[in-house]
Amino acid sequence: MIAPMGTIQDLAETLGANNCLTAAEDVAPYAVDWRGTYRGVPRAVLRPGSVAEVQAAVRACAAEGLAIVPAGGRTGLCGGAIVAENGPPAVVMSLERLNRIRAVDARDFSLVAEAGCVIQSVQDAAASVDRLFPLSWGAQGSAMVGGALSTNAGGIRTLRWGNARDLVLGLEVVLPDGRVLNDLRRVRKDNSGYALRHLFLGGEGTLGVITAAALRLVPALKRVETAFVAVPSPEAALSLFSRMMESGAEVIAFELMIRRCLEIVELMGNGLRSPLPIDSPWYVMVEIAAAHPAVPLRDMLEDTLAAAMEAGEVTDAALATNEAQRATFWRIREDWPDCHRRHGPAVGADTSVPVSAVPEFCARVAAAFAQGWPEGDFIALGHAGDGNIHVSLNAPPGMSREAWRERARDAEAAVNAIAVDLGGSFSAEHGSAMRWRRTRTRWRWT
Repeated sequence: MIAPMGTIQDLAETLGANNCLTAAEDVAPYAVDWRGTYRGVPRAVLRPGSVAEVQAAVRACAAEGLAIVPAGGRTGLCGGAIVAENGPPAVVMSLERLNRIRAVDARDFSLVAEAGCVIQSVQDAAASVDRLFPLSWGAQGSAMVGGALSTNAGGIRTLRWGNARDLVLGLEVVLPDGRVLNDLRRVRKDNSGYALRHLFLGGEGTLGVITAAALRLVPALKRVETAFVAVPSPEAALSLFSRMMESGAEVIAFELMIRRCLEIVELMGNGLRSPLPIDSPWYVMVEIAAAHPAVPLRDMLEDTLAAAMEAGEVTDAALATNEAQRATFWRIREDWPDCHRRHGPAVGADTSVPVSAVPEFCARVAAAFAQGWPEGDFIALGHAGDGNIHVSLNAPPGMSREAWRERARDAEAAVNAIAVDLGGSFSAEHGSAMRWRRTRTRWRWT
């Protein structure tokens, strides 16, 4: 069914012509995902600037059976903000204009932000009152609150503060019939009924459009220590993780990467260099922190690494001596997705397993890739501290994206099967829209 032009015209009158985009050049940025993998042209892009405008748009689309795909910063890796290429008539609803910080309460350790607020802006608002919003990942400078909550985003600090779901106290949501669920209460204890917010967190917009959220803050970090460490294996990395968790320090990040990641970053990263020689098969980035400046974090880190070296779990280490060096360490991790994308075609997966199963998971995936696609390049990088390892199979030099996706079309399923067999999940933090597309299923408001 083609969306009636009258519906689009009515929406243009309600939202303003500049906020109901239909021209091809205006719609184009919303018709392809960040990686260029998923494409789908919507009938229009709606940009409501208030909750009332979201309600009006939802009601108009529902009346005509026009599907709605909510979108935020469009940094997702599973195509969740792109309409289905061969799906029903649909519009993209971008929440980018709902971008106000409504309230910040330092004493309550909470903040209320609209769905279009960039995560970095939320972090800055928290920092302005000496608090921390701990959700953090490479796309935080463009990813938005609504998208982060709709996909239950994770990131580098999940092992300490959990995923996005764990940082939400309440939500404001426009439901499929245009009604508003206003549940922005900031109470920590509430046994008055169902915790309805959990229906929408991770729901990818299938049950309603998140328009605002009450978010949990934590004390600001006054001391941070970061190390870049060479380890002989994922098993050794896991032993180091146990030592760090038992050190008395607050471990806020523990990232594992295979050597090939550093080689690609140095090749594609515009001058980025590894702080250690690239001669170890595996590396770890570990970060510890404290809310009080007197905590002896440096001693804790040095003592733990020394014990790990004596035990053969660590072969080399570089400790950041200032904030600039720490930022350089993290650029390696945060710039990885862009370096990887520019390096060449790859088929990837977003999986999680119990932390103790990370070494077996890496070994089994490497073996499956070697058997099924020996010409490919095995890549593993991710959040070892919470069991979320991102693996990918890079194409051999000279192979096109289309050819490699066809050749390695079963690689992701092989990875997912291993993760599930180990008691894990096929979708850890990037959402699951990709799986819906493969089964030709697309949710639709009617």
